[in-house]
Amino acid sequence: MIDTATARAGNQHYFRHSLFQRLMHGVLMPTFVGLAATGLPLKFSHAGWSRSLASAIGGFDAILFFHKVLAVIMTLQMVVHVGFVVYLVAVKRQKGILWGPTSMTPQPRDIKEMFEHLRYFLGLAKEPPRFGRYTYWEKFDYFAVFWGMAVIGGSGFLMWFSEFFATFLPGSVFNAALIIHSEEALLAVWFIFTIHIFNSHLRPQKFPMDMVIFTGRETLEELAELRPAEYERLVAEGDLDASLAPPPPLWLRNFGRLVGVAIVITGVTIFVLTIVAVVGE
Repeated sequence: MIDTATARAGNQHYFRHSLFQRLMHGVLMPTFVGLAATGLPLKFSHAGWSRSLASAIGGFDAILFFHKVLAVIMTLQMVVHVGFVVYLVAVKRQKGILWGPTSMTPQPRDIKEMFEHLRYFLGLAKEPPRFGRYTYWEKFDYFAVFWGMAVIGGSGFLMWFSEFFATFLPGSVFNAALIIHSEEALLAVWFIFTIHIFNSHLRPQKFPMDMVIFTGRETLEELAELRPAEYERLVAEGDLDASLAPPPPLWLRNFGRLVGVAIVITGVTIFVLTIVAVVGE
């Protein structure tokens, strides 16, 4: 076990997420919720709650308009993110982004830690895996966004600009695109508003809210307890002091709580409404 006496001293914090990372998530989070709130009423247009929402906004045409605006914003956010990653790799030569202990790229140790975690959940191991900077489920969530942008976003733009694509694609492609867009979007919404929200905020170690995505900071005690491999690496390489940060200001913590609670409540509400609509079909 790691001696966390130093980590506990003075309630010290360290920077886990940069301002750019938080801004990217800050754009992704409301646009995803907005896309869910505007796309699912179109999918379940027969449901009473869907018709009521459409009436309050100005009709299904208005909902579709906002859905397209949010789709453009999310696409631009993804382009900026990918462009920044390419810049760090090609210009700044930060090879650690693609592989190594600070990379989001899935690696053999992630598979090992996943099975070790399963053994821990089943009571076959006394302690959970010694996670590093990113866990296997965080990497899964990260790359799921790329899958969603390719499949859901690609099919969405295919339908949006159907007149152009119809000049060289058969009509059956658009029927498939509608099904793919609809079902994959529903799957993404269910995953985000259950598994992702639970892993991020509702699991015992973080309940009722993980503030790190809003403040960018985590206590050294949390680092040593939840990511011991990362803590040991920072200490061994002498990089821990450079990552130290003052506690987040009160206004930032309150802002994070307000936004986080609003997103969780909205997400859970959307999840419940879609379940009701599916059961009622």
